[in-house]
Amino acid sequence: MGNRIPESELIINPDGSIYHLNLLPEQLASTVIAVGDPERVSKVSQYFDEITHEVSKREFVTHTGTYKGVPITAMSTGMGTDNIEIFMTELDALVNVDFQTRLPKTDHTTLDIIRIGTSGSMRSDIPAGSMLASTYAVGLDTLMTYYQTEYSDLEIEVSDSVKQVLGVAFTPYCVAGSSLLIDLLGHDLIKGNTATCPGFFGPQGREVRIKPAIPDIIEKLASISIGDFKLTNFEMETAGYYAMGRLLGHEVLSLNAIVANRITHEFAEDPHGIVDQLIKTTLEKLANR
Repeated sequence: MGNRIPESELIINPDGSIYHLNLLPEQLASTVIAVGDPERVSKVSQYFDEITHEVSKREFVTHTGTYKGVPITAMSTGMGTDNIEIFMTELDALVNVDFQTRLPKTDHTTLDIIRIGTSGSMRSDIPAGSMLASTYAVGLDTLMTYYQTEYSDLEIEVSDSVKQVLGVAFTPYCVAGSSLLIDLLGHDLIKGNTATCPGFFGPQGREVRIKPAIPDIIEKLASISIGDFKLTNFEMETAGYYAMGRLLGHEVLSLNAIVANRITHEFAEDPHGIVDQLIKTTLEKLANR
């Protein structure tokens, strides 16, 4: 058991809930479906048998209930890996820290955390309307500059290749998702490797009134090939999930509804329908595990 965690490091609200998420430990299920948009939480929980807890603070909206008898929490995170760092740290504290003593618990609890979100394709053969499970994620942000973890040889090689291809001053990070959850939830989906960008416009090569420093970033990322490894899609959170999941000891998987293809310039006719189908199939797989 570790040392007592000071009040300044882990902030607990007067009602006993954790600071940002505003949740009590008993309000969290061991299976969490995470979405970016707060309005998408109800798109998940509409299929629950019942909702036992509804909590909202800032961009973090939580509905906990059951689907076919299986306890599930649906939560929103907002956008970006900075939010994911808060989200993952506080989720972990809810199950692995005793809020009364402020001591880490002796027995570690592992959460299953599944991101369901939208994503863009950087491959012409992965069209809008596809559903993709992220085997690996590459963080183009600097979150992992502030943490230390172990990486596989492939992950290091991918990180170095991305840094070289993009010519950035920092080292991107590459982390694998949960193989257990890929087998459970992604076995019938496209398997891909996701680039996590620290913004929607310039970091993804979009130009409105400001010219990006790397205008061909999508083409450069798509050019990377290491054995069977190729980057397939991009969004704004997955690498943060995978890195924090590894550090904290949780099973994490990102499931992507591909709503746009940046190579063919197509956009899905019914993006909400694709997300809804991904939600329904994921819930059904969780109920039948």
